[in-house]
Amino acid sequence: MSLFGRIFLLNAVAMVAAVALLVLGPITVSTPALLAEILILVAGLAVLLVANAALIRLGLAPLERLTRAMTTIDLLKPGPRLTASGHGEIADLITTFNGMLDRLEAERGSSSARALSAQEAERRRVAQELHDEVGQSLTAVLLDLKRVADRAPAPTGDELRQVQETVRSTLDEVRRIARRLRPGVLEELGLVSALTALAAEISEHTDVAVRRTFDRHLPDLDEETELVVYRVAQEGLTNTVRHAGARRVELLLRSTSAGVELCVRDDGEGLGDSVEGAGIRGMRERALLVGADLAVGPAPRRGTEVRLVVRTSGRAS
Repeated sequence: MSLFGRIFLLNAVAMVAAVALLVLGPITVSTPALLAEILILVAGLAVLLVANAALIRLGLAPLERLTRAMTTIDLLKPGPRLTASGHGEIADLITTFNGMLDRLEAERGSSSARALSAQEAERRRVAQELHDEVGQSLTAVLLDLKRVADRAPAPTGDELRQVQETVRSTLDEVRRIARRLRPGVLEELGLVSALTALAAEISEHTDVAVRRTFDRHLPDLDEETELVVYRVAQEGLTNTVRHAGARRVELLLRSTSAGVELCVRDDGEGLGDSVEGAGIRGMRERALLVGADLAVGPAPRRGTEVRLVVRTSGRAS
């Protein structure tokens, strides 16, 4: 029965019941009406309205749940689908809404995969150009400066050597940026070695001490999943350095019953009431690509904790 039909039937039953009580029951109405008769009619009307309201609210409850779901849904945080309770159009509406969510999440996942793939390709291209063109040019400048400094008089030679050190620092920074854009260690030596190098780099170039704990035996992960884990760790550490005001950060990678768990936990100021930025949303998009669960929230004591759980059925290696 349609929603209109059910509401009409409820009201019709209530009206018929009221008329039947008036016709067949002992209730009469005098002219003019007596006070007792008025009180009986008012009480009957109140009972009728309350019963009608309760039945209608019960019938429309699935719509209220659907409305709450529509206002709170976030495609970056997939959750369980609504149960298609109710009858007729309500159940069909909930089923259609669930199907729409499935299509939207699939389309968002597909578009995010293409965007992130293009982003990684662009990072590799920029890193290659930095390494091959800018790096080689700076190396040539260093050699020229060394040759000129060795032939120049003492005061000029000292100034040229200072410039040479500046260029050498710039070359190191360019190489470091290239490594962050394209983690060659990840491709050549694997995830643990790449995370170790990342933690060492953060500790060396910032005031944040990184404590790393990695399990020796981890399930096998494909290249795409390893890249997602690495990028989430990289973004988590970068956010800690830039925004958390932390002194220590813990980088944890371990095997669990579900698969692999990555945890980045700092002792900084925490998230507070701040809105999630592009970095966190980027981590969520990456997690969705490999079907992983990402949680960003307060750490057990203080600070912020980023936790990524990658489900896998592979055996530990």
